[in-house]
Amino acid sequence: MSGRVLVAGGAGFIGSHIAEAYLEAGWEVVALDDLSRGKATNLPAGVELIRADVRSSEARRAVAGGRFDVLNQQAAQIDVRHSVDDPGFDAQVNILGLINMLEGAAEGGVRRVVFASSGGVLYGEAATIPTPETAPNMPVSPYGVSKLAGEHYLRALGALRGIEGVAMRYANVFGPRQDPKSEAGVVSIFVSRLLAGEPLTVFGDGTQTRDYVFVKDVARANVLASTVALPPVTTHESRAFNVATSREMSVLELADAVGRATGRKPEIQFAEPRAGELARSSLDTAKARRLLGWTPNWSFDQGLEQLVGWFRGGCP
Repeated sequence: MSGRVLVAGGAGFIGSHIAEAYLEAGWEVVALDDLSRGKATNLPAGVELIRADVRSSEARRAVAGGRFDVLNQQAAQIDVRHSVDDPGFDAQVNILGLINMLEGAAEGGVRRVVFASSGGVLYGEAATIPTPETAPNMPVSPYGVSKLAGEHYLRALGALRGIEGVAMRYANVFGPRQDPKSEAGVVSIFVSRLLAGEPLTVFGDGTQTRDYVFVKDVARANVLASTVALPPVTTHESRAFNVATSREMSVLELADAVGRATGRKPEIQFAEPRAGELARSSLDTAKARRLLGWTPNWSFDQGLEQLVGWFRGGCP
């Protein structure tokens, strides 16, 4: 099954891979992006680009008047540290921007909204690792709070406006097109710095863990979530799915892996831990396997090879 989809944030790192995956699956794809982080060159041929901020009336009109079957909402403020420094801006983009797009979707008769949430921050310091969707929501950063609020708006406004909402709770996504200047992309930062012969900065003692999932696997999960039959809404997390590998990797292990992939021995400089960061994070994907028919196809090393190749190719 295919249709017509608007990918908000479609010129960004994850959004452009999602646009590509929809296109390959036979969808008609339109991307909406303000290009504050995204690049028009990230988009494949055949994808129309609308330049607009998700908080704007232009964006709302675009989704309302575009005859879309699906809105895929990837546009967001993605930096945990920036959310700590400026929680108001984080809320404007991640909450008010989402509400604006949801209202446009309702006006335009969009049947389903797929929303980029974050399992990496939603559960806080979880008692169970890998963490299932049913774990308590205890975000420790404003970014996590805004993503949780977004899920609640998606569910509540969806019920009120007749929209099916799906929340995709990403682990730490990595791959080609990830900006090494963004604090949200540690894999890309490490690759960029090692290839430039620069030391790696590790905040804290480096034992903190994350669950790294390759961007093409994330894109495929989004396409599946656009058409699959959804369970009834009986709890907040009924239509939320972890998108991850269920494997933990410490920051020091990550540095070693990037060193092997680049052929460079990492020089590590330790710095003070940063506020709002978790000690451990890994997500249980049993629900996505069962209801979406999704499992990750790419191993970490395979994805890392793709990322290193992209950097060595000049990062187009």
